[in-house]
Amino acid sequence: MEKTVHIDTMKETDWQEVRQIYIHGIESRNATFDTTPLTKEEWDKKYIKDCRLVVREEEKVIGWAALIPISTKDAFYGVAELSIYIDTSSTGKGIGKKLIQALIEESEKRGFWMLQAGIFPENQASINLHKKFGFRKVGVRERIGKLDGVWRDVVLMERRSKVVGVD
Repeated sequence: MEKTVHIDTMKETDWQEVRQIYIHGIESRNATFDTTPLTKEEWDKKYIKDCRLVVREEEKVIGWAALIPISTKDAFYGVAELSIYIDTSSTGKGIGKKLIQALIEESEKRGFWMLQAGIFPENQASINLHKKFGFRKVGVRERIGKLDGVWRDVVLMERRSKVVGVD
C-alpha cells in the first residue's frame, strides 16, 4: 500500500524532523557549507517565516524547503534564495519536484519575483531538479568557500517568475 504524501506549512512541532534532515544534508558535504546545525533560534532568524514548507509521508516529515532573503534593501524584497532538503531515504521518488513546485507557487503568492539557488557542482541531482522548474545557470562562483579545508565552487542558478514582477 502506497503511503500518502502531501505538502504542508511547517509547524513548530516539525522542527526536530526538519533539523534531522538538515543534519543529513550537512553530513553529505554536498548540500551546504554549514558543518554544524543551526539552533532553532538561528534557523528562525535565517529563513523567511511565510515560505516554509514541509512534505509529509503520512505524518512523518521527509523533506522541507524555505526561503532566505538575499538582502535587506527594499529593492530586493522580492528576491530570495531557495533551500530544499529531502530525507536521504526519500530521494528519487519525485518528492523534490512536488516540494519545489509548491514553494515556487507559495513564493509567488507572497510577491517573490526571483528565486536563486547556490548548489555545489557535484550535486547534479539538485541542479537537474532546479532546471526542471525554470532555473537557469547564471555562473559558477569559483572557490567561494572552504569546506573541511577544501575550496569549493558553487553553481549560481536563478528563476524569474512569469507572474510576479512582470511589469
